[in-house]
Amino acid sequence: MKILSIQSAVAYGHVGNSAAVFPLQRIGVEVLPVYTVNFSNHTGYGAWRGPLIAPDDVREVITGVEERGAFPDIDVVLSGYQGGEGIAEVIIDAVARLKAANPSAVYSCDPVMGNAKSGCFVAPAIPVLLRDKVVPVADIITPNQFELGYLTGTEPTDLASTLESVDRARDMGPRTVLVTSVERPDRPEGTLEMLAADDAGAWLVSTPQLPFKANGSGDVTAALFTAHYRQTGSAAEALARTASSVFGLLEQTLASGERELQLVESQEHYAHPRMEFETRQVR
Repeated sequence: MKILSIQSAVAYGHVGNSAAVFPLQRIGVEVLPVYTVNFSNHTGYGAWRGPLIAPDDVREVITGVEERGAFPDIDVVLSGYQGGEGIAEVIIDAVARLKAANPSAVYSCDPVMGNAKSGCFVAPAIPVLLRDKVVPVADIITPNQFELGYLTGTEPTDLASTLESVDRARDMGPRTVLVTSVERPDRPEGTLEMLAADDAGAWLVSTPQLPFKANGSGDVTAALFTAHYRQTGSAAEALARTASSVFGLLEQTLASGERELQLVESQEHYAHPRMEFETRQVR
C-alpha cells in the first residue's frame, strides 16, 4: 500500500506527518510525505519557528511526484492540519488528479480544527473550507466529536445524537466516518470511546481514559485507521487495531513522563497490537 500524506511537519516532537509517517511505515505502508508547514515544534508550546509552506510550493512537490509516474500506484491520499487557507484547493486538486490516474484510490481527511476544551485553534477560514469544500470530496473522515458537530451543524452528545451527526456527515460525501472521541455522558466512568461507521454498520470501542492529552495522537489515529481500513475493508477491525495501537502508544508515553509522544519506543504496538479492546456493533 502507498499513501500520499499531505500534512504538517515538525523537527522536535511528533505531530502531523512527523507523527503519522513512522507508524505507517512500521506496519508496512509506503508513505510519500508532503509538508504543509515545516515548524521547529508544534504550536501548543506557544512559540515555534519555521515557515508555512506556500500552497504553490506544496502543489509543486505533488506535481513532481506525479511526474515520476507515481499516481497510478498510490492507494490513499491522507490530509491533516492544513496550515494556510490555500492548501485546501491544492489537496482537492491532487485528489482529483490522483483518482483520475487510479480510480480505486481513496481520500482520507482528518478535518483538524480544534476540540471541545480549547475550541478552534486554526485560522477562521479553515473550518469553513473543510466543511464546504474538502469534506464533500473525501471518502473517509476522522473528526473528533467537536469537529463532527461543526461540520454537520449539530451538537452530538450521547450515542444516538452522535450517530445522527455521523449520518449527516456521511450525507455530505464521505461514506466512512471515524469519530476519534465520543465523550457521551452515560459512558462508563474513566473511559474514552471511538466510533466508526460505514455502509455496513457502526461500531464503538472503549478504552481507559488516561490522565493526559498528547499532541499528535489524533494524527496517529487517523493514519492507522485509514491504513487498516483500506487494507481490510472492515471498519470494526480497523477500529480495534487502531484503538489498541494508540492506547499502547499513549500508555507508554504517560509512563515515560515526557510531553511528546514516545513514537519510536512504542513501535511494537503498531506492528503487533495487543487487541485487548472489543468493538461493539451499535447499528
